[in-house]
Amino acid sequence: MTMSLGPYASFIVTSYAAAAIVVAILIGWVVLDYRNQARRLRELDRSGVTRRSGRSAVDTP
Repeated sequence: MTMSLGPYASFIVTSYAAAAIVVAILIGWVVLDYRNQARRLRELDRSGVTRRSGRSAVDTP
């Protein structure tokens, strides 16, 4: 199936390529940030820091 994009073919192809590149960069950024945050949480857990959200209202001093 061949599509004719007309005189604006280069603009259309460039726009789709730019959008695909931006989406790929955002996905990569999220993956790297997730790994960084997970690593930082593991370090905090190892050092003995606890999460405040784990306490109930009754446990508050």
